[in-house]
Amino acid sequence: MKSPLRPLLLGLVTIGVVSSALAQPVRAECPQPVKIIVSYPPGSPDDVIARILAQKLSEAGGRFYVENLPGAGGMIGTAAAAKALPDGCTMVIVNQNFVVQSAIGEKLAYEVPDSFTPVILLIAAPETISVNPSVPVTTIKELVALVKANPGKYNYASPGYGSSPHLASERLFKQTLGLDVVHVPFQGGPPAVTSTVAGHTQILHLTLPIVAPLVRDGKLRLLAVADKTRAAEFPGVSTLEEAGIPNHEVGFWDGILLPKATPDDIVELRHRQIGEIMALPDVRARLAALGYTPIDGSQSAFAVHLQTELTKWKTIVRDGKIKPE
Repeated sequence: MKSPLRPLLLGLVTIGVVSSALAQPVRAECPQPVKIIVSYPPGSPDDVIARILAQKLSEAGGRFYVENLPGAGGMIGTAAAAKALPDGCTMVIVNQNFVVQSAIGEKLAYEVPDSFTPVILLIAAPETISVNPSVPVTTIKELVALVKANPGKYNYASPGYGSSPHLASERLFKQTLGLDVVHVPFQGGPPAVTSTVAGHTQILHLTLPIVAPLVRDGKLRLLAVADKTRAAEFPGVSTLEEAGIPNHEVGFWDGILLPKATPDDIVELRHRQIGEIMALPDVRARLAALGYTPIDGSQSAFAVHLQTELTKWKTIVRDGKIKPE
């Protein structure tokens, strides 16, 4: 049942009596705290970003909390969000796997992106190519030459079959470069990293914030960045385009969605609230320290981003003849 206060409060927002969404949170739609669903375990990149948001939104006068619903590569939590009431009381944070799973033909309990309303794109970070230090190369060109001279001898680790690093690696190593390299899938990023650091797998195609600490500690060697610009922390490492491999920009991103049919005024409110948090200097500094670039964008820009990503990954899946397991 809708609260009788809701029309009055929305009217106040409309005429500008309430100057800031953060200063006067809308309580009428959500008598309970607002839930941010994270479809991955605690400590995952999505979880870290969501907890920063929940903390800051609550400090600003709202009531927000994180609920982890991991499993099935993020599909369990995302399905729960799709079934939630479209009242603004349940949000979900998603990453590129949200569109990758649809592109690869996974059987989903929701439509991508049509079961949701995009709110805001939060952060981005480039993928990278790194190797165990025992591999005798220091650039992506040297890696290509080494693998071509030793077909079938080298392998690469991924967080799992059908993950975005897996698809990006297939496109780069096999479709574009024609390398005979073996895919070794793991159940998530941490075991893939552990295996490569230990030397059981030699090559790793994973996001910069995950590999950067290991590169600094000498446990991995960074060969290239899959972005249009070099990583500020590693200015001596070339991009793939600089290495002569254009059009391979892929990366990690996080965004917030609401269930489909959430009223426009509530969507606008959540966008405004989260946008103000993402603009705070201490939040931006914290995200930058983690290796993420905060994104300043509109709801429509996020909607375009989702469609662009879906088209890109569908093309990669089609060209690589990759099927769901």
